[in-house]
Amino acid sequence: MTFVYPDAIVSTAGHVDHGKTQTTYALSGVWVMKHSEEIKKAMTIKLGYTQIGIYDCGDEYYYSDGVLKEGKCPNGEEPKLVRRLSLLDVPGHEVLVATMVSGAAVVDGALLVVDASQPAPQPQTAEHFAVLDIIGVRHMVVAQNKVDLVTKEKALENYEQIRSFLAGTWAEKAKIIPISALHKVNIDALATYLAKEIPRREAELGKPARFSVLRSFNVNPPGTPPEKLRGGVLGGTLLQGVLRVGDEIELRPGLKVDKPKPGYQPIYTKVLSIEYSGYKVEEARPGGLVGIMTGLDPALTKADALAGTVVGKPGTLPPVWTAIEVETKPIPRAAGEKPEPFKQNEVVLLAVGPATVFGVVQAVKKDVITVVLKKAVCAEQGSKVVVIRQIKNRWIVTNYGTLKGGTVALE
Repeated sequence: MTFVYPDAIVSTAGHVDHGKTQTTYALSGVWVMKHSEEIKKAMTIKLGYTQIGIYDCGDEYYYSDGVLKEGKCPNGEEPKLVRRLSLLDVPGHEVLVATMVSGAAVVDGALLVVDASQPAPQPQTAEHFAVLDIIGVRHMVVAQNKVDLVTKEKALENYEQIRSFLAGTWAEKAKIIPISALHKVNIDALATYLAKEIPRREAELGKPARFSVLRSFNVNPPGTPPEKLRGGVLGGTLLQGVLRVGDEIELRPGLKVDKPKPGYQPIYTKVLSIEYSGYKVEEARPGGLVGIMTGLDPALTKADALAGTVVGKPGTLPPVWTAIEVETKPIPRAAGEKPEPFKQNEVVLLAVGPATVFGVVQAVKKDVITVVLKKAVCAEQGSKVVVIRQIKNRWIVTNYGTLKGGTVALE
């Protein structure tokens, strides 16, 4: 089948154990939870991603890879590819909310998965929805999962709870699709509405290439001889421009160095190959999740060491910041509850683009906080910032704002 570039990224969202990874599997036929700790604990820890094709089989529904039987339509005909989407599976557990935020920062739409057997919304469901709101996502489909576990009356009650939760928001008219991800029931309807409700990303091919790194890997098995080593792999999405095999690229913030003076040193390398979930291509375009093999020492990319990095052609990237000033606003919560004012020396977790970093509040002036970062970030002035604070031993998204300025390590 001819390769078609994915034209949008859809992130899962929702509370832990509501079935986000199972729903991703039902749509794609790919189990994205592959990390050893994820398998051991049976929970999503890392960002997982895959691609799904959406196919027309000549009836009122569209179908996805996970639903087609041996690549054929239910009626036996050849499927017609309508579009391809990238699916980003994110953790639901509260202590992993920073991982969710870093992934959500690059998405075009959301798939909110809600467990029909539990009251809605659960805490991380509300928190994930708040993050989607902050970063500007305005297209969403709701999968009301596990309807096989409840009565019709219970499912309708849960449906009304979801509708009440979304009432008055940008998502109040979002489609709610009852499914059983485990038994692949109604997945064709879910694929249909994902195709119809999530818009195609407008590919800004003429702008300088800007690649957000969400994962990084060493793909060499233990014991690989030096002559057979493959370079480090960067996983993420191209936000604008085009990257081609053979291009020289720069990575920021790069490496932290002490000599000749303390600071950050950009990393330079070359694109060796480009792959979309098994499809090797000559160039990467905006709209999907992609893996880029580079000439980097794989020791630099192992275990997501370069996650949060920004990549582009040399000399085209934004500044690198070691401290940032953020004009913040509180996230509206139930009963008008507001987070406590920031305190000097408070430790916070900031999400800036694909990067999530710890920092220490150095100064507070009205709604503007100055945060010294534990690790530098590469970002444009004016970028959105999500603030995660520790409240009663929980890390909670409490504020959001924009990067107004700060201390620059690299221009």
